[in-house]
Amino acid sequence: MKKSLIDWPTFIGALILLLGVSIPLAVFPEEGRKIVNLANDLMTKNLGVVYLVFGLITFGFLLYVSFSKNGKIKLGEKSDKREFSTMSWAAMLFAAGIGSSILYWGMIEWAFYYEGPPFGIAPESTEAIKWASSYGIFHWGPIAWAIYTLPALPIAYFYYVRKTPVLKISEAVRPVLGKAVDTPLGNVIDILFMFGLMGGAGTTLALGTPMIAEGIHDLTGLPPNLMTKTVIMLICTTIFAISAYSGLRRGIKVLSDVNLWLSVIVLAFIFVFGPTLFISETTFTSLGLILNNFFEMATWLEPLANVAGFEGTGFPETWTIFYWAWWVVYAPFVGLFVARISRGRTIQQMILGTIIYGTLGSVLFFGVLGNFGLYLQVSGSFDVVGFMNETSPEAAIIAILNQLPMAGIMVAAFTILAIIFLATTFDSSSYILAAVVQKKVQKEPLRWNRLFWAFSLSFMPLVLMYVGDLKTLQTASIVAGFPVLFIMVLLAWSFMKASSEDIRASKDYKSATIHINIREINEQRRKREQK
Repeated sequence: MKKSLIDWPTFIGALILLLGVSIPLAVFPEEGRKIVNLANDLMTKNLGVVYLVFGLITFGFLLYVSFSKNGKIKLGEKSDKREFSTMSWAAMLFAAGIGSSILYWGMIEWAFYYEGPPFGIAPESTEAIKWASSYGIFHWGPIAWAIYTLPALPIAYFYYVRKTPVLKISEAVRPVLGKAVDTPLGNVIDILFMFGLMGGAGTTLALGTPMIAEGIHDLTGLPPNLMTKTVIMLICTTIFAISAYSGLRRGIKVLSDVNLWLSVIVLAFIFVFGPTLFISETTFTSLGLILNNFFEMATWLEPLANVAGFEGTGFPETWTIFYWAWWVVYAPFVGLFVARISRGRTIQQMILGTIIYGTLGSVLFFGVLGNFGLYLQVSGSFDVVGFMNETSPEAAIIAILNQLPMAGIMVAAFTILAIIFLATTFDSSSYILAAVVQKKVQKEPLRWNRLFWAFSLSFMPLVLMYVGDLKTLQTASIVAGFPVLFIMVLLAWSFMKASSEDIRASKDYKSATIHINIREINEQRRKREQK
């Protein structure tokens, strides 16, 4: 089984951390919840400005890189063609980065903003409606995808240009940390990344499962109880395990393509048979509102809330800061995956493609799904907010779909889409986890390794679902992901250091697309060292 390829310290360390967090949270849920929530409050309230600054700087840095000489570098040999078509590439990166969460929050997030709007606006007012339809797009927009893209730069560069057959976060910071990467520090970096991914992916599974259970309940009458949710989780795990086992081309790509076309069908149906004019006008108005207020939304905090006599809304901590922290936790995984599927593209194409296609996908989901629900609320056709408060967000999502023509078919299509979205996120997650615990990845991680992590990903949410403490897991992964902020800075530094050195040494640095001949450069370096 080629066990010598496995990086056992990282493999075992990640497993120990997974069990070390899951078991205490399951055995001592109340105590665990208090500790995790205290850490989260300290982080979001005291370090919120750090996350917002990081988001803006990352966005600006990537725009700079994409239009610099560094952005002209091709990932691969001069003769390498793009490994995947643009459609399949966009489908895979979107499915990996968003998952079924886009169906959940795209449909219902506006309701939370409608009840608790930003900037001290009166709840359920005309002004609140305007921001309710816009803030979801902002939170899932360019800054989110920029944070996702940052780790892809050094990882793709080292894998395809410098020909380092390793898909590891630790390896990508070698230009800055040097031989320290070969010490336990390198293992710690990879283990922290893996824990953030397992916690983040686990809560995505936990969010998607109740929504799927509500869809199945609506279609079959089966109660959305623990047993139903457990069966759904096991079925989803089996699907993405088979996909991960099949590999990138036969499994992940095929599922992502199916996911793309089913998404188009669902969104098109709601757009055409729903309030078409309202959806299109509200979405377009939201884009204008975001563009006009982008920097205010990206920097808005409530400093007066820390002064006696002033009451804050808590909106920045609850939403924007939390989302930025969430994207940071997921970023190394999405970056690794985007890097792996981007052979044959330039750095610029990878950056702009990820940000543009990712943002456009989010605009479509929030614009169509969210504004359909918003229309039902403001037109008086269906009290979404009231129904959600009486039942649950998952039940409200299915209730919204039941307002459509051919509701049964749409609920079925939506439920299937949620299952496929989960599968596409998790097969890519298990693929990357398997890659991180290998010393070398020539083509794909070992099959048994991919399969192992596919099932490991479902362990934590399955255990914590039974003790009703999934939110604590989500919060714990966010808190544990704080060190990833510093790793992200190292990743950016490493990319600029390595790529700029190679550009200066390359004979091809003046062309429209720069092809780095790393063998030639290494030979030049070797000769200089001998002299």
